[in-house]
Amino acid sequence: MRAYVLPARGARPPRLDWPLEVEVVAGRLDDAQTLYRAMQGVHTVIHLASAQWWGTRRDLQRVDIEGTQHLIVAARSARIGRLITLSQLGAEPSSAYELLRVKGQVETLVRNSGIAYTIMRCGVLFGPEDRFVNGIAMLLRSNPLFFFQPGKGESLLHPLYVGDLVSALVNSLERIDLVDATIEIGGAEYVSYNEMIRTVMRVSGTQRVIVPVPPYLLRTLNRMVTQVVRRWPMTPQWLDLLASNRTAKLGNLYDYCGVRPVRFEDTLLTYMPGRRYRRELLRFMWRRQH
Repeated sequence: MRAYVLPARGARPPRLDWPLEVEVVAGRLDDAQTLYRAMQGVHTVIHLASAQWWGTRRDLQRVDIEGTQHLIVAARSARIGRLITLSQLGAEPSSAYELLRVKGQVETLVRNSGIAYTIMRCGVLFGPEDRFVNGIAMLLRSNPLFFFQPGKGESLLHPLYVGDLVSALVNSLERIDLVDATIEIGGAEYVSYNEMIRTVMRVSGTQRVIVPVPPYLLRTLNRMVTQVVRRWPMTPQWLDLLASNRTAKLGNLYDYCGVRPVRFEDTLLTYMPGRRYRRELLRFMWRRQH
């Protein structure tokens, strides 16, 4: 097993906190020589790189689209057997929303690559280090009284625990019926954005008054905030996901991958209570990204 990871900043070597059986190779998607070497002797590549939470159009173009192009070129040269990639529910090349349009374009690149593929369109991922649900918890600490919500928060989401996604990826390696297929998967239940906010408030012990704000106005306010701070948990891509319902058929995760998903609130209770999200928000705002 081999992992291809970003190199650490400066002259320091990358963190090697991987299991001993995993060979770690440091490089970038535009480093053709290193990428090719990393794929030598590999049958299946699981492509997870994305800039969807970084918040800029340039990063989406550079990492998601151009990065996938570089990866496909190297994969064809290395003669890999299969490419598995993650996408978003609602991804379409002609979508009016930037994130979903970019994901749709990435899907097209993968389908036209000439390599056997599996595309997994996922619901919103959550886990101890996720950028969406933990982002809600951080945003709740940014205002002592209010939480600004786009519209009435009626958009349905289909949260998927990252541990269940990992199990699905592992199981998919042996599923011949998933070759050259695009599947849609999510967790155990549908949750509206408003319900998600209230669940996070309840589990993290933070109560705020939820204030509905027109989505276009919230986008404007969000752009103003990002002019002041280096990074902000809520990005334009975040709002793209809330523009309409993002759900798959309940039971797809088990039917396709043999994984029984965990429930949203039950899983949050295992890691969210007691975390110092105000401190995490400050670190997140001023931390540099690659």
